[in-house]
Amino acid sequence: MRSSLCHHRSLPLTRRALLQQSAAGFGALAFHGLLAKDAAATTNGPLAPRPAPREPKAKRVIFLFMHGGPSQVDLFDDKPRLTRDDGKPLPFDMPRIVSSKTGNLLGSPFHFARHGQSGASVSDILPHLSRVVDDLCIIRSIHGSNSRHGGALLELHTGSDTFPRPAMGSWIQYGLGTANENLPGFLTINPPGGHGGANAWSSSFLPAHYQGTRIAKNKESRLEIPFMSGPAASRRAQREELALLEAMNRDHLSQVGGDPALEARLASYELAFRMQMEAPGVQDLSTESASTRALYGMDDPTTAPFAEQCLLARRFSEAGVRFVQVTHRYWDQHSKLEKDHRRLASEMDRPVAALITDLKQRGLLDDTLVLWGGEFGRTPVAQGRDGRDHNPHGFTMFLAGGGTKPGIQYGNTDEYGFYAVENRVHFHDLHATMLHLLGIDHTKLTYRHAGRDFRLTDVYGEVVHDILA
Repeated sequence: MRSSLCHHRSLPLTRRALLQQSAAGFGALAFHGLLAKDAAATTNGPLAPRPAPREPKAKRVIFLFMHGGPSQVDLFDDKPRLTRDDGKPLPFDMPRIVSSKTGNLLGSPFHFARHGQSGASVSDILPHLSRVVDDLCIIRSIHGSNSRHGGALLELHTGSDTFPRPAMGSWIQYGLGTANENLPGFLTINPPGGHGGANAWSSSFLPAHYQGTRIAKNKESRLEIPFMSGPAASRRAQREELALLEAMNRDHLSQVGGDPALEARLASYELAFRMQMEAPGVQDLSTESASTRALYGMDDPTTAPFAEQCLLARRFSEAGVRFVQVTHRYWDQHSKLEKDHRRLASEMDRPVAALITDLKQRGLLDDTLVLWGGEFGRTPVAQGRDGRDHNPHGFTMFLAGGGTKPGIQYGNTDEYGFYAVENRVHFHDLHATMLHLLGIDHTKLTYRHAGRDFRLTDVYGEVVHDILA
């Protein structure tokens, strides 16, 4: 952007005046369009909505990312044999885990019980999710390829654990566009930081239009899209400023040729202008009823922070955002397993169950795909006296709505919870299934980069038809 503005400082006065006049005309026309309609739709733009290649079951995705590794054997994957053999050596070879030394088997300090008509076994530290198990499709045989946080996070979000690629939300937006052109198609709420976290919402080599838009805490500690207040005295003045900037940069592009980064930046300015009309209302939680706020736990200091994120996710999804990513952290209990998993579960359990209940009550769950999980699980063997190491070889995630079968438990790990052994589901299979539910053939959603066609599932992935409704 700087180079284009510097270029125009050297323009002859008459040419600059001409640009300003044309921009003023453009601004007036655009402003009259705004008077007719709050946001001028860019129907032919890169984010314009596109029909799915085949009839979709889901129209949008909410990804509840548990940053780190929630322990499957302490939450959803009850292992009586592990409890019985607590303190004994693992009776088979341990898979390769690139982390710290581990010891003998560690039984879960939590109690499990069966719930709902489905009879799903759930830990007692998840009392609220226990009440909605009949809406969940619990997959207990997820596995990945990397036991390091950075690599596993990349693999879950982008399909590759070796180098950054476009995130799930970017691929989905690239394939389908946005359902509301006055809002971003991909939002990330309180996104992960270290361990490559920024790559979890990057568009990588896809055009920059498709990267995630971050929602972060403002000065009043409320979550909102940054910089929603326009700097100009009026929307007319702001519209004319953007028109002038557009005219100057279009002139620059006509001389130097295509510049995808600059084109994306121009589109982002226009999107930001339209967002200022709609986003503030969507992110204003004060309009929610007292009963809804209580359902999510907004009145409880323990649950309020994550409740705010989940409620925002519902509001933005309802408003047409295609992919909303919500992050809760930090599930990485190499020690203090009982204390910290109990604390993290108490923060997360009620808001997540409320989100599923709320979507269902509003008739949104049928076409909203909810995905819950972390980048790996935990080992059934101990680290120290009360911790567990990373385990990408067999762990649990769940889905809800969006065309998945409710009330089922799919796949299994071995009798101690180390390896996925039955109906194994790799991250590539998970991604293929998500795209299928959105009406997309994962083998055909490709983008040519560096001489080859890339896709979210790379050259892998099979749709898990058994979990489809």
